[in-house]
Amino acid sequence: MIVAIDGPAGAGKSSVARALAVRLGFRYLDTGAMYRALTWLALHDGVELDDVPGLVALARENPVEFGDGNGVYIAGHDVTGGIRSPVIDSSVPTVARHTPVREVMRERQRQLVVQGDSVIEGRDIGEIVAPDAELKIWLSADPAVRAARRHAERPDEHVDELADAMRRRDERDSANTHQADDAVELDTTELSLEEVVDRIEALVVARVAT
Repeated sequence: MIVAIDGPAGAGKSSVARALAVRLGFRYLDTGAMYRALTWLALHDGVELDDVPGLVALARENPVEFGDGNGVYIAGHDVTGGIRSPVIDSSVPTVARHTPVREVMRERQRQLVVQGDSVIEGRDIGEIVAPDAELKIWLSADPAVRAARRHAERPDEHVDELADAMRRRDERDSANTHQADDAVELDTTELSLEEVVDRIEALVVARVAT
């Protein structure tokens, strides 16, 4: 079974997907981490972020791998921690906006999805990467709450600056943010992580029972 979780930054995609995967005993796939890993490798190897052919070649030659404990690996490097830096935050939108790059990454995502029961999260998932997913979830939340959540993850950064960065990212990513028509929308503004996971788990159980 595939559970696809989409939504804007700060809506809780990663936290919810990780917790849900543990709860269900499913694999967890973070597609955003894949773009971050490619960005990390481009910076590491000196590939310009606007060099589309170079990025495509880099992505094809170095498929992202996921290990135990949510580890992320590319070209033999463990980039699990490195891809969460401010430098990657500011650089990954440039890489992710290139359509040829997205096509290569989607191919890899589809290869990973078919390997078994999975919770996969990120943009493009429900409508483009896994349109046949048995359950699609769209997470939303008030912008101020989204910024506060990101601030809790990065207390060294000012919450107002995070809110502005998220607003700008939403604008940049709008072309690649697709809510599937058959997605179940959950507003997480006033819900705890456990409450959101409980609701999605109930939906999974209902889908399995039908």
